Amino acid sequence: MTIEPGRETRIVIAEDEAIIRLDLKETLEDEGYIVVGEAAEGAEAIRLVTELKPDVAILDIKMPGTDGLEAARAILTDQLAAVVILTAFSQRDLIEQARDAGVLAYVVKPFHRNELVPAIELAQARFRELVALSEQAESLAEQLATRKLVDRAKGTLMDAHGLSEGDAFRFVQQSAMSKRSTMKDVAESILDGTLVP
Repeated sequence: MTIEPGRETRIVIAEDEAIIRLDLKETLEDEGYIVVGEAAEGAEAIRLVTELKPDVAILDIKMPGTDGLEAARAILTDQLAAVVILTAFSQRDLIEQARDAGVLAYVVKPFHRNELVPAIELAQARFRELVALSEQAESLAEQLATRKLVDRAKGTLMDAHGLSEGDAFRFVQQSAMSKRSTMKDVAESILDGTLVP
């Protein structure tokens, strides 16, 4: 089943000019997006994104107080939502700052519907990829940490109990299965001395 762009995509808008914010909201809703929150400055946008958990935050780059770049950094550091920057400026340094902040797409004002939808869809797709890569990296880091712990536990079993490396590994593995526990938990028990062969 193909989902149309905008279908069920929840968006928070942060734009300090009320007329532009209203126009943006109407355009997004006409395209099938759901606008769940609106803000006139960055700190409010961060709060709304944190509370409402939208798919995308569209942030004006220049706002009073916390600007769009600061808000983007905060939102993206915690991987709360994809971010699209809306700017009246096509200055290269601002675009580079937005990229460095982790912004995945931007639209230059005055925006056009045919630029806005692809920017939102692109930002969402890239954000999903980044989240998946981040989860994969965390999983790999956890696997590596577990492997190191199991290796240390095997070493303890070999040194303290005279087991071969194969026997030490089988002890860890069988203990994990019989206790319905993880090999990491078993290794920790061996290392703290609460589990012995």
